[in-house]
Amino acid sequence: MNIKKLICWPPLLAAIGAGVTITILGYITYESFLSDTNYGLWLIASFGSTVVVVFGYPNNEFAQPKNIFFGHLLTTFVGIIFVTFFEVSFLTIGLAVGIGIMLMIALKITHPPAGGNSIAVMLGGISFQFLVFPIMAGAITIIIGGIIYNNLILKRKYPVSWK
Repeated sequence: MNIKKLICWPPLLAAIGAGVTITILGYITYESFLSDTNYGLWLIASFGSTVVVVFGYPNNEFAQPKNIFFGHLLTTFVGIIFVTFFEVSFLTIGLAVGIGIMLMIALKITHPPAGGNSIAVMLGGISFQFLVFPIMAGAITIIIGGIIYNNLILKRKYPVSWK
C-alpha cells in the first residue's frame, strides 16, 4: 500500500478541508463566546454542500467566492422577502426557490447549494439578521478556509477568478 498515494488522495484532501471548515463554523455556533448571542449562528445545512464544491471542485465556476457569497446572500434574501410578505405555503416556497434560482443564473452568481436557502428561511421564519449571521459570516469563513487550504496547504490556485 502506497501511503503517499493515500495521503494525497483528492477525496481525502477534500474531506479534510471541508471537515475542518465546518468544524470551525460549528465551534463558533455552539462553543464560542458568541454562541449565546445574536452573533452566534454561523452554520446552516447548505454550507455542507458549499464545502463539497469549494474543497472537492475548487476550479468549478460554482466554487468561486463571488458565486458562494452572492448566491447564498441572494437566495436567503428572496426567502426573507417571501416569508415577510406572504403566507408560507407550498406555492410560495416553490415561487421563492424558482425566483432565487432565476436571479442567480441571470446575475451569473449561481451556487447550487444556495438554492435551498429560501426553503430553510421560509420554514424557519427567519429575519433579516440571518443575512449577516450565518449567511455572510459563514460564507466568508468558507471562502477564507478555501483560500488558505487550497493555496497554502495544497499549493493550488484558488480562487480561479474573483469576477
